[in-house]
Amino acid sequence: MKITFYGHASIGIEVNGKFILVDPFISANPKASHINLDNLRPDYILITHAHQDHTLDVEYFMMNNPEAVIVSNAEIVTYYLSKGFKGHMMNHGGYWKFDFGTVKYVNAVHSSSFADGTYGGNPGGFVIESEHKNIYISGDTALTMDMKLIPMRTKLDLAILPIGNNFTMDIEDAIIASDFVECDKILGCHYDTFGFIEINHQQAIQRFFSKGKDLMLLEIGQSIEL
Repeated sequence: MKITFYGHASIGIEVNGKFILVDPFISANPKASHINLDNLRPDYILITHAHQDHTLDVEYFMMNNPEAVIVSNAEIVTYYLSKGFKGHMMNHGGYWKFDFGTVKYVNAVHSSSFADGTYGGNPGGFVIESEHKNIYISGDTALTMDMKLIPMRTKLDLAILPIGNNFTMDIEDAIIASDFVECDKILGCHYDTFGFIEINHQQAIQRFFSKGKDLMLLEIGQSIEL
């Protein structure tokens, strides 16, 4: 399983010959200006919630990859079905077996609406089980006790958590979240994109390290292999 960071909360996952793109917000992120969207050909687009900084490039990718499938909650998928795109609806607590692995839609504590004001349903996160590697993508969320439910079903190899504060968890809450999900390998996201969520990288890495955890802060376009 190969995971690539495209800035903010945008993540690419290559597994079982498929390319999954999560929360695509690339074209309007000046820090990701070197990423060529035309080089990304997603088979699936997973959307945690409807905010523009997680959905901005969805329609661009779907127009250029009409066979791709949007995976999200019922409200978000319905929104895109009305535009003629393909989608698979989920809701909290449910899972589905796709050709790349199993996806479960789990709780997140946040808000969710499209830029045009359309209601985006309740926000969520994803647990993906594939190729003997399991990852948790929390989406934008506060720290929540529901995270403790995840390791009751799934042993995680990686947790992707927001650490930027103000709109989501901060570093200290993300450390607690990693305890709750019982995963010490963390990929940070939702930081540095704009002023409200800028962090000190070295301090963040050191705080996780002091708790026996590995926080990875990838450069935009950088990948890791699980």
